[in-house]
Amino acid sequence: MLITNLFIAGIKAVIEYVSAHVLTCLVPAFFIAGAMSALLPKEKIIKYLGRKVPKYKAYPLSVAAGLLLAVCSCTILPLFAGIKKKGAGIGPALAFLYTAPATNIMAILFTGSVLGWNFALARIVLSVMFASIIGMTISAIFKEEDVKEEQSAGPVICTEFKDKKKPLFFLKHRLTIFFVILITILIVGTRVSGYAKYIFLSSLVVILAIVTKLFFTAEETKAWLSETWIFTKKIFPLLLGGIFVAGVLTALLPENFLATFMGKNTLSANLIAVLFGVFMYFPTLVEVPMAKMFLSIGMAKGPLLAYLLADPVISLASILVVRKFIGNKRTLAYVGLIIVFTTISGLIYGAIVH
Repeated sequence: MLITNLFIAGIKAVIEYVSAHVLTCLVPAFFIAGAMSALLPKEKIIKYLGRKVPKYKAYPLSVAAGLLLAVCSCTILPLFAGIKKKGAGIGPALAFLYTAPATNIMAILFTGSVLGWNFALARIVLSVMFASIIGMTISAIFKEEDVKEEQSAGPVICTEFKDKKKPLFFLKHRLTIFFVILITILIVGTRVSGYAKYIFLSSLVVILAIVTKLFFTAEETKAWLSETWIFTKKIFPLLLGGIFVAGVLTALLPENFLATFMGKNTLSANLIAVLFGVFMYFPTLVEVPMAKMFLSIGMAKGPLLAYLLADPVISLASILVVRKFIGNKRTLAYVGLIIVFTTISGLIYGAIVH
C-alpha cells in the first residue's frame, strides 16, 4: 500500500510538472538552446564568456544575463547546456545557471512584496556573490582542459543568407531578431497567464515561422531543429525522473516536519532547510508563497532564508541533468558549495535578525 501511494505521488508530481511547464516553459527553452548550438557563431560566446575572458568581464555578463530571465532551475538547463556547448567557460556558465532562477528581477520583487525587503536584499546580494564565487572556485579546482566538449550533430552554419530582394536590415540583424522572438516566447510562456498567453504565443510562433522561412536557409533550419531534438532527448527524461523522485520524497515527509526540525536557528535547522530546498522542486516564484506559508507555521527566519537561497537554484531533477554536462565531480562540487554557502548564510542571517 505504501509503495502504491508513493508511486501515485511521483506520477502526480510528473503530471503537474508536465501540464504546467513543458509546453510554454521548457519547450521554448529547448528551441533557444538548439538555436544557440546550431546558429550562434561560437566566437560570440567565446568572446564574452570563454575560458580566457577576464573574470571581471565574464562573470558580470553571466550574472546580468541571468537577472533578466525569470525561469526555474529546470527551464534554465537547456540554456546552460547551449552556452556550455558553444564554448563558454565552466565558471561563467555555472554563474549563469545559478543566477537566473536565484536572482531574476521578478523573484526579487516578489520576495520583497511578500516577505519583506530585508529578505529580498539578502537574497539578491548573497545569490550574486555565490554565483560568482562558486563559478570561480570550480573553474580554479577543475582545469578547463579536462572538460569534455561535445560536438554538434548538425552543421554549425553561420554563413550570410544573401538575397537582394529581402530588406538589408533584416538580413543583417536576422539572428538578433530570431533570438528576441524566441526569448519573448519564453517570457510570455512563463509570465503571462490566461487566454492572453495563448493569443500572444500563437502570434509569436507565426512571426517566428515567417522570419525563419524568409531569412534562414533550409539547411540552417534543419540544423536548428536537429540540435533542439538532441537537447530534448538528453535532458527531458532526466527531468521527469527527478520530478518523480521529488514527488515520492514529498509524500514521505511527516506533517509537522517544518516546525519540528526548522523552528529554531541552529546549524542543523539551516542544513535541513537547504537540503529540503535542494531535493524538492517548486517552479520559479512559487518558492516565495511557499516560504510565506513556512514562516506562518513556525519556520525560523534563518532556515527560511537558507531555503530561499537553495530551492530555486537546484533540485534533484536539475542535478541529474547538470551532471550529464559537467560530470560527477564538478556537479558534486557545485551542489556541495551551494549547500555550504546557503547553510552558513541562513545561520548568520538568523542570528542577526532573530
